[in-house]
Amino acid sequence: MKISDIQHTVRHELEKFEPFFRQQLQSPVPLLSSIANHIYRNKGKQLRPLLVFLSAKLNGDICQKTYAGATMLELVHTATLMHDDVVDDADSRRGSLSVKALWNSKKAILAADFLLARATLVALEHQSVDFLNIAANTIRCMSEGELQQLECARRLKWSEEQYFDIIQKKTASLIQSCALIGAYSVGATGERLAAMGRYGEPLGVAFQLRDDVLDFHSSSSSLTGKACGNDIREKKITLPLIFALSRVDRQEQKKVLSLVATASISSRNVKQVVSFVAEHGGLEHTEAVVRSYSSSAKRALDIFPESDAKAALLNLADVVAERKK
Repeated sequence: MKISDIQHTVRHELEKFEPFFRQQLQSPVPLLSSIANHIYRNKGKQLRPLLVFLSAKLNGDICQKTYAGATMLELVHTATLMHDDVVDDADSRRGSLSVKALWNSKKAILAADFLLARATLVALEHQSVDFLNIAANTIRCMSEGELQQLECARRLKWSEEQYFDIIQKKTASLIQSCALIGAYSVGATGERLAAMGRYGEPLGVAFQLRDDVLDFHSSSSSLTGKACGNDIREKKITLPLIFALSRVDRQEQKKVLSLVATASISSRNVKQVVSFVAEHGGLEHTEAVVRSYSSSAKRALDIFPESDAKAALLNLADVVAERKK
């Protein structure tokens, strides 16, 4: 099962979404138009709009408000990726040059701010003011998570509790918002709405955990567009390393952390840390945690009757947990 197989359930809606989303990227300013065209050409799998449409279909009839919600959140997602590339000094995104690399950091930040403004206007233009509360809280969570991550990286001091708090804010909050807004757009309330929240949050955690596992696999680097050990180079200590460190004594922990501290200037150090994680079960442990969160997401859908949309959401939880890129 692949994302493309799941997309078939809402294929017509996603086809209509494409021009709708692209229209929101346009600007009379030539520079912004050039950046928007680059963004559109490298837009990725669009997991988040897919989740919005599947959630809406599970809970009712997809409508114009659903398109507005999907577009608003995809604009927020794209803007935050552009901000992340500036923060991380990243020259690539999805295997292509980032906006920051092509135009510079100042222009990337301003273009991202333009997308956040467009996200707000999309909600207002389609009488979906109620979406803004969800979007604003999501952006708040993502900003807090990013700042927490930067501080942990600076101090090289991470705990498992801190790690899960950060990924819940940075990644899971947006994916949960997609599940909520899809349902909300078609009038879902009460237990149905709560169930979509219980589906989206663990799905988002599983997504990030899987990303963290892939970062330790050299075989996945050509598919993800990121070098193996990229998180280590940025001093991001993720669950595979946190678990591996918990399996050794304090002296060994200090030795490994000293390798992380200089990983950005030494490929050899990166390889040593990657080997350490593999040898001490960090990857196997994280894979098990990924499966646990994926299963939690699937259980949240137990209240819904069988349907094509439910089957697609169940399959999506499996694909997120098993993906190779």
